[in-house]
Amino acid sequence: MNKKRILIVTSEFPPQPGGIGNHAYHLALYLAKNQYEVHVIADQRDAENAEEVAFDAILPFAVQRIALRQPRFLMYFNRILKTLRSFKRAHLVIATGKFSLWNVAFCSLIYKRSTLAVLHGSEVNFKTRTTQKAIEASLKRFDNLVAVSHYTKALIAHLHRDVTVIPNGIALEKWPMIPTKKTTLPGSPVLTTVGRVSTRKGQLQVIHLLPDLLRWYPNLQYHCVGIPTEAPAFLKQAQALGVELHVTFHGALSDDALQATLQATDVFVMLSTESPTGDVEGFGIAILEANALGIPAIGSKNCGIADAIEDGFSGFLVPDFDAAAVTRYVSRILAEPLVYREQARSWAEQHDWNQIILHYIAFIR
Repeated sequence: MNKKRILIVTSEFPPQPGGIGNHAYHLALYLAKNQYEVHVIADQRDAENAEEVAFDAILPFAVQRIALRQPRFLMYFNRILKTLRSFKRAHLVIATGKFSLWNVAFCSLIYKRSTLAVLHGSEVNFKTRTTQKAIEASLKRFDNLVAVSHYTKALIAHLHRDVTVIPNGIALEKWPMIPTKKTTLPGSPVLTTVGRVSTRKGQLQVIHLLPDLLRWYPNLQYHCVGIPTEAPAFLKQAQALGVELHVTFHGALSDDALQATLQATDVFVMLSTESPTGDVEGFGIAILEANALGIPAIGSKNCGIADAIEDGFSGFLVPDFDAAAVTRYVSRILAEPLVYREQARSWAEQHDWNQIILHYIAFIR
């Protein structure tokens, strides 16, 4: 066992969904696989936390959950207290997620340890000046900054800090090209988005483009997989456009059902849109997961997705609300499905966590 102890303080952690939690989990897991002693501090996110307890029990590293408490400030105080106790025993402290940035920055005032902030996007793009300044003050306390995309790095360019870009990774062995479960989906072609149904994930933008796409592909079906947060509102928009019969909301799916759905997909689409509050797509890990199954992607070029898609190779990048570009690239992918299938898989292989983790280990050494 490597004697260096790594503390990861995160605002999200599985089994509850979330891109920050997915990243924190794999970061901890692959550091542990490389013989580092890893300790994770994360919030309890489910009031009935039996699933979290069972999940944590089988991990090869320690997870300490901050229990849900009312009034809320008691939970915040407990979070800081437990972080302080673990802080002084750590060789490196990694913060990921907004509240974790504040927490670790505060603790660094008391104990001097090597610190690293992982920046995903939304936490450095707040529109309220007070929150923005609080985040910027916190970032000044960190020894090293990592952004998951060049887009996220650009969001803090005004701070004039050295920022290393390390893209998100994928556990490739969990995404085999040969499906364990097969399914068929209505539509020809089949377009799919995976992610919480929300402004940021871009399902509404795709719905707005459907009238134009359907002129070229009258049998096209758009499938939305993920927690249906804004699905009712988006369905009303589809009805107003007369395309509701071409949109299917599946809700959240099991891992096997998700992979089967992706295997039945022709083109993965993620036309992410910045929300009014500054919520942005910092990378788009779901794109790599689709790529790992051989599914090419079309995504927005105005966000971190520009790092998740190798334009013209694993898929294509398009401007916002450009129906002509989306139609053109759907046609190109459908014309050479085997070529783009192999290229998408090749791109995903370049983001395997076995490779990505080496960039983080460089900070530890």
